[in-house]
Amino acid sequence: MRALTMDQALATILNTFKHAEAMKSHALAACVLDAGGRVKAFLKQDGASLMRFEVARGKAFAALAMNRSSRLVLQKAREKPLFMDTLRAMADSPLFLEAGGQLIRADDGEIVGAIGVTGDVNEVDDLCAIAGIRAVGLKSDEDFSEADCRRLNIKRGPPITDPR
Repeated sequence: MRALTMDQALATILNTFKHAEAMKSHALAACVLDAGGRVKAFLKQDGASLMRFEVARGKAFAALAMNRSSRLVLQKAREKPLFMDTLRAMADSPLFLEAGGQLIRADDGEIVGAIGVTGDVNEVDDLCAIAGIRAVGLKSDEDFSEADCRRLNIKRGPPITDPR
């Protein structure tokens, strides 16, 4: 198993914030977890509100726990609330059921971590997270072909667009 380095984790967050600035986003916070769900890095932009660490961590952990973006975890919670209630009770970290959590993958599809981003609307959080991942040469689920998604069991939703 390949490990996500501290430099990659920090660079992912900084590039997430760089993309947010280009999008004129609200102040964000971002948390990167390693593949085992432990915090690798966290940063909060000036002006971001309270509880952003907990929210960002919960989004990233939800993505890792279910092997899909937190946007799709939220969809699963709507479809199967009893399943998700049980999963949340068993989890060793909180799951935050909102979009903004993205898996971080190596070129071969191996999950090396996850990032949770919070502070703007869900779509902007997701777009900034994906941009941060790509900027350091890693991949999000959005970066794999349909054939790769079938082979690697990657679950992908519809394309994410900026609603503003």
